[in-house]
This record gives sequence, structure tokens and C-alpha cells, in this order.
Amino acid sequence: MDSTRSKREREKQIVSEMIRLYCRKRHGTRTGLCPECAELDAYARTRSDRCPFMETKTFCSNCKVHCYKPEMREKIREVMRFSGPRMLFHHPVMAVRHVIESKREQKRMEDRK
Repeated sequence: MDSTRSKREREKQIVSEMIRLYCRKRHGTRTGLCPECAELDAYARTRSDRCPFMETKTFCSNCKVHCYKPEMREKIREVMRFSGPRMLFHHPVMAVRHVIESKREQKRMEDRK
């Protein structure tokens, strides 16, 4: 698997886990996702699959172009605010890796300026 493909898969996995956590805690789902969260997950995965900047960025949060529709952007923002801090307890390795990669990318982008 090339690095762009693996980055894309990692990003999709992290977003899906965050949506699952949000749905389980906020909507009370035991397995799977409620229809609203399933739609958001599919949308986020599609956006990631079609991202032309994947080679030069780590995560959508570091991207200068926001390709989400406004209502989906607000939904994903709500999921991130809720799930982000909780990921450390539910998926600690994934959460720490995400933070490290994000900080590395932010520093790299600042160094370019």
C-alpha cells in the first residue's frame, strides 16, 4: 500500500471511529450507526476518497480547502468536538498517533511559509 492510500485509510478509520463513538454515546446505538450518523460516515469517507490533496496533508482539519457541504461540516464538527477528547480513553493508540501526525503536519505547513 502506498503512503497516500494508507494515509487515506487511516483518516477514514479515525473519522469512522469518532462517528461510532458519538453515535453510541449521543444516540444510544449498541451496534452499527443510526441513519443520520451512517449518512455522515458515508459522506466523510467519500470526501476522503475524492480528496486531491491527500499527498500533501495529513487530516482534513489541516486542509485549507473545506469540501464538506455546510450542514455536513457542522455535523462533523460536532462529532469531532464530542469524540476527540474521548478517543484517548476508547482508542488511545489511534488518538495519540492522530495528535502527533497533526502536530507534525502543522509544523511542516508553518515551515513552508
